[in-house]
Amino acid sequence: MPSYDIPHLKNKILGGLYGQALGDAFGMPAYFHPDQTAAVYGWIDTFLPAPDDHAVHAGLPAGRITDDSEQAFSMAQAYIKHGGVTLEAAVEAIVTWYDRVDGDNSPYVGPSTKRGVGALKNGDDPTTTGLWGDTNGAPMRISPVGLLHPNDPVGAVADAVIASTPTHFTRPAVAGASAVAAAIAVAMGEGVSIDAVVAGGILGARLGEKQGRQWLGPSNASRIEMAVAIAKSPGSVKQRLRRIYDEIGTSLSVPETVGSAFGCVVMAEGDPLKTAEYATNLSGDADTVAAIACAISGAWAGFEAIPSNLVDQLNADEIFADYGVPAIADGLLNMIVARGEG
Repeated sequence: MPSYDIPHLKNKILGGLYGQALGDAFGMPAYFHPDQTAAVYGWIDTFLPAPDDHAVHAGLPAGRITDDSEQAFSMAQAYIKHGGVTLEAAVEAIVTWYDRVDGDNSPYVGPSTKRGVGALKNGDDPTTTGLWGDTNGAPMRISPVGLLHPNDPVGAVADAVIASTPTHFTRPAVAGASAVAAAIAVAMGEGVSIDAVVAGGILGARLGEKQGRQWLGPSNASRIEMAVAIAKSPGSVKQRLRRIYDEIGTSLSVPETVGSAFGCVVMAEGDPLKTAEYATNLSGDADTVAAIACAISGAWAGFEAIPSNLVDQLNADEIFADYGVPAIADGLLNMIVARGEG
């Protein structure tokens, strides 16, 4: 029976959950192209409201999370309710969230999620409803799965496959979700290096790419390796971020999103705030890249590494507060301990 350092685990779980929200809210106002983000803001280094001309987030206030964190928190609540990561829990979570935000009329519901939920509501088999899902919804909401598997990247991958099935059961999507979940699982350990976290992510990607429907798309593992090489290369932060934008990409493509997220984690040396800044100013689908990257950094560095003023801003926002993130952290921790005692 494993012995758990409860305060350590709690710090890591809170770090992952609040890290996810930190990156999401940080990246929310960024434009799709770094030149436009730089022209309007110069450099984003705190929570800001979305600009009025933002294609997706116009009208959102500073510190507001988006679908990335909302779906992750909804997933976590369902796993806690069902006592584990099950297909039933994944279906319940995504449909509950979709209805909560009026997904049929929401501007930021991703195409794969919308297609998958539509099929689920039509009564289709949830093992088939995700066979066309190839965009980045799976990795953006997978963080609770990684948090449930401290030091167990293989177990995280197994559950990432289940969590991805209802809406994103193509190999690129499953591989991306598996990479993020495995990296977070490794990050939960004590004294692990960022290089070890990256290695966990690459392992997860390699395992995950064997699951799901065969589908077109580059290797998640290769994109992670490429992005990390850029992050470690000579040049200023802005120069390296521009290379990641141009060479890796920040669109809805899973290998682009996941690869860029790992590049930002490495460039920031695992610091959650720096990770949020870099992923945000990278631009593109910045809230998703930043949410993934900061979930990893937050789990690695822990809750105490996230600036308290930004935690306070998140807690004060009505959407974030409504999910009861501290209670989610307690629920995930109890699941880990119960599994070990069982």
